[in-house]
Amino acid sequence: MFNAFSNDDDVISLQGDALSVSNGTTRITVSGTLTLTKDRRGLAAALALKQAFDSIVDTLQSQTDLPERIKDEPDSKPGIVGNPFN
Repeated sequence: MFNAFSNDDDVISLQGDALSVSNGTTRITVSGTLTLTKDRRGLAAALALKQAFDSIVDTLQSQTDLPERIKDEPDSKPGIVGNPFN
């Protein structure tokens, strides 16, 4: 079961890797393209997607102190990495 915003580890992959929903404590990322077909496979994918989005909506609606917008995380500055081929 997908518990939205509960950790930074959970990923749901639908129809192989066609679409993925990656959990996070401050943001959830949905990526890919999913084709829902009118068959049992399409129904299973639609139900999994619905469960993930229901969890996201329920969690957001239950937050009484939900900010207008979260702070953007700063870009990580690249460090100097030695050439491994020397």
